[in-house]
Amino acid sequence: MAPSRIIRNHAVNDIISRAFASAKIPVTNEPSGLFRSDDKRPDGLTLITWQRGLSLTWDVTVATTLADSYISASASSAGAAADMAASRKQAKYAAYGALSGSYVFRPIALKTLGHINLSAVQLLNDLGRRITSVSTDDKEAQFLFQRLSIALQRFNAILLHESFERDVDPDL
Repeated sequence: MAPSRIIRNHAVNDIISRAFASAKIPVTNEPSGLFRSDDKRPDGLTLITWQRGLSLTWDVTVATTLADSYISASASSAGAAADMAASRKQAKYAAYGALSGSYVFRPIALKTLGHINLSAVQLLNDLGRRITSVSTDDKEAQFLFQRLSIALQRFNAILLHESFERDVDPDL
């Protein structure tokens, strides 16, 4: 994985973690110890209950719409890349079973060109409402989506820049 892609994932997770903090919901990033058989772990965990008496875990992925693995699905349906990436995350954690009964798991799949999977949109809207209840600003959900959008655009530019080959003459 390219270093900028890792940094992009951390930046998106930071935005989400800060949003939880704005809602006065404590979280931990990359919690360890959720699985006994594997070191795999989600990107975040709420330290208080989120829903149905369970804590929330989430895992972020950014799907590159134009990647070979997504291009045919993206050509036939808007948002297909994000939905496919979310399904992969769901399947990855479903294999461990522990998440399904002990935690509410939400994959957050963003497309490099803008779409977000449906369950993530619902989660982010809910989080925005919870921030609004603390701040009384009705636009908190919009601001959260805007911060995510700007982060994606910023890293799209960085990754595009990194993709250019640099044939620089060392004698110049």
